[in-house]
Amino acid sequence: MSCIHYKFFSKLDYDTVTFSGFDISLCDLKCKIMRKEKLKAANCDLQISNAQTKEEYTEDALIPKNSLVVVKRIPAGGVKATNKTAVPAPQSRKIPGAASFRSGTEPVSRASEAVCKTPVSPFFLHTALNSKQCSLVLIFRTLTSSIFQ
Repeated sequence: MSCIHYKFFSKLDYDTVTFSGFDISLCDLKCKIMRKEKLKAANCDLQISNAQTKEEYTEDALIPKNSLVVVKRIPAGGVKATNKTAVPAPQSRKIPGAASFRSGTEPVSRASEAVCKTPVSPFFLHTALNSKQCSLVLIFRTLTSSIFQ
């Protein structure tokens, strides 16, 4: 008996499928793997590639015995391209005394990578956000001053 060693892309260990002959067609290999793994053909298809060369097998390929293959599950009918829809940038609102907001087309600065030397306490944030008398401008100024000290 000949065999093919296969593993799913996300697994570490190989399983084995046995057959007779020197090679097996890709279609037969897919059927044997799906039967062994109890997968339904209506739900998904299998993409099979050589584990050593990373070369994907095409529909008419014959896979030699004792090969190592990697299996990936893909949606039935293949992978479909998604339509990306553009999300409009939010309209900026002017707050008196605050710095202007960036538009959606301007590049974002690397300020988010700044290290906060004086951490803001959770108590301050809770009090500031729940206080009706505290303005957003004051919270923004306090937070940015503690980050960029």
